[in-house]
Amino acid sequence: MISDCLLGLNESHLVPLAEPGHRLQPQARDAFVAMQAAAAGAGFTLAPASSFRGFARQLAIWNGKFDGSRPLLDEDSRPLNALALSEPERIHAILRWSALPGTSRHHWGTDLDIYDPTLLPAGGKLQLEPWEYEPNGYFYPLSQWLNANMHRFGFYLPYAVAGSIGAEPWHLSYQPLSQRYQQQLTPALLAPALAAQPIKGKPHILNMLDELFARYIYQ
Repeated sequence: MISDCLLGLNESHLVPLAEPGHRLQPQARDAFVAMQAAAAGAGFTLAPASSFRGFARQLAIWNGKFDGSRPLLDEDSRPLNALALSEPERIHAILRWSALPGTSRHHWGTDLDIYDPTLLPAGGKLQLEPWEYEPNGYFYPLSQWLNANMHRFGFYLPYAVAGSIGAEPWHLSYQPLSQRYQQQLTPALLAPALAAQPIKGKPHILNMLDELFARYIYQ
């Protein structure tokens, strides 16, 4: 069902990338492979750090941030104490950097996080934080190349500028498909799936769902 694919509950729409463990939809995969080849010609190794992520994985991330067992960051990437926040405050804090399960663009097989492993310094570890892609960051040359070229392959940055969601210069989306899926994702579609899942903060999430869509999904 298309609804299950939208919500990350079905994986039948995916094909593997050359990099083990990574999957996209066929059309998005072909476009990404073509962009990888063009990047290689410009001297970059364009690699996925994350691609498809299902509902269960997003749920684990959400619940870990909600109960304090995973790091929770503020808008400046500084640590927050999740348990010192009210549940509604926690929900908004999580949504700054992590999607509500069922709403992640990574569910669709159209979006992926990218980096260039050859630009990491020796012993360096990928953080997926904005400073890595900004001037003086490891991946700034790659970001410049992507900003000039990714549109030729159908990709764009859905979180190019910080708003309710923090800026994510590593997150690419294949617009010919993702734009349509974003329009199809609605609170009415998501609510029954969330009601059936062990998501922390569920009563507040369901009560706030229209607001959360307006602020974090339709931005």
